[in-house]
Amino acid sequence: MENRVIQKGRGFSPLPIRDGLNATRARVGEDAAGISAWDFVWELISKQRHRHPEDNEGALRERFRAQEVILRDGTVLEPHTTLKLGQDVYFYRTPAPEIPVPFDIPIVFEDDYILIADKPPFMATMPRARHITETATVRLRRMTGNNALSPAHRLDRLTSGLLLFTKEQRFRGAYQTLFATREVSKTYLAVAPHAPFDTPLQWQSRMEKTHGEIQGRITEGDNNAVTNLMGVERLTGQEQAELEKIHGPQPPLARYTLQPSTGKTHQLRLHLWDAGVPILGDPVYPTILPEDQEDFAVPMHLVAKSFSFTDPFTGEFREFTSPRKR
Repeated sequence: MENRVIQKGRGFSPLPIRDGLNATRARVGEDAAGISAWDFVWELISKQRHRHPEDNEGALRERFRAQEVILRDGTVLEPHTTLKLGQDVYFYRTPAPEIPVPFDIPIVFEDDYILIADKPPFMATMPRARHITETATVRLRRMTGNNALSPAHRLDRLTSGLLLFTKEQRFRGAYQTLFATREVSKTYLAVAPHAPFDTPLQWQSRMEKTHGEIQGRITEGDNNAVTNLMGVERLTGQEQAELEKIHGPQPPLARYTLQPSTGKTHQLRLHLWDAGVPILGDPVYPTILPEDQEDFAVPMHLVAKSFSFTDPFTGEFREFTSPRKR
């Protein structure tokens, strides 16, 4: 076995990002300790739910030949190498074919530290499950040539609007901390049936979401989700007509201005649904629509419209706005 000298830091991988994609890391558990590197990696590949048809034993053989199956410390694995409990094995997966998301992802702002993009609907923030290459992170890495781009926060796949990416790993933690500690003021716009709420209005709930289930839910218990409804504006007749061309006949619609104080999964979607005004185009609330019925021409109308913060490196107050209106 060859041993590569690897600089280990936070978030490092002994295999570099390639074509915008991170290498996979898999830890050897009790059920796999003592088996060969070939058997361990082949089981992971062969049991992928979303697997490229050409990712076969020949492709795995080529990975080993190219010395692209390695341990965290840089040790290059041979197919017959016996693995030990707790070892981390790194290798590249081959993404399955994906339906291209037919929208651009414009760059709104860029400096030495950050890049801010205007994410379209139907595009996930990070690679996950069946959405790998058609994600904002991979698209932007390939578009800019900067494999170090990393999102400081996330948006739901169906939500459009502003996403902040750090341009180098050394900047990542500071901006991620801003979002994690709620030091970023965020404003969203949603289109939903009109209701005459007196604003400003605050919705407080306890929200829970079980892994593997599509819908979240509002339950009894201490509040962990807070949304501030700042304004409700009836759409113009022209706006109503434009949306009815996409979604069919609708009740009178309005634009809701929302400022969340917390960031629970599907928080804004759940709060509007619970208030009796589900977001136009939402395929999960109130009714879960089959995934194979997804139509790129019929988006969900929730936009991460703007955010502001004090920059952790320059000390400047910074504010950014998406040109999207719905």
